[in-house]
Amino acid sequence: MAKKCIIAMVKPNLTDQVIKSAKKAGATGATIIAASGTGAGEAKSFFGLSLDIRTEVVLFLVSEAMVEPILSAIKEAGRFSEPGTGIALVLPVEQTAGMESQMSKNRG
Repeated sequence: MAKKCIIAMVKPNLTDQVIKSAKKAGATGATIIAASGTGAGEAKSFFGLSLDIRTEVVLFLVSEAMVEPILSAIKEAGRFSEPGTGIALVLPVEQTAGMESQMSKNRG
C-alpha cells in the first residue's frame, strides 16, 4: 500500500481544528513541530521585530487513498483560502517502520 506524507504549515491557533478535521476525514494521528517562517505577505513589525511569524508544521502519514479527503479537510479547517494562513503539500514515502498498527486502521 502506497503511503504519503501530508505536511501542513498552519497558524498555532488553528492546529487543533486542523488535526480534529483531518482525523474526522480518516487520519489516525499527527506530529506537530513548532516553527517560524516568512511568506509572500511579510509579518508586521514592531520596532524592527517581526510579529506573528509563528507557525506549526503538522505531519500526517496516510495511505494514498486517504490523501484527497484529508487534504481537503486540512485546507478547510486551516482556512487556507485566506491569505497568510498556511499551506500544505504531499510527499511520497518510500519506507516506514513502526506504522503497521496505524496503517491497518485505514486500509484505504
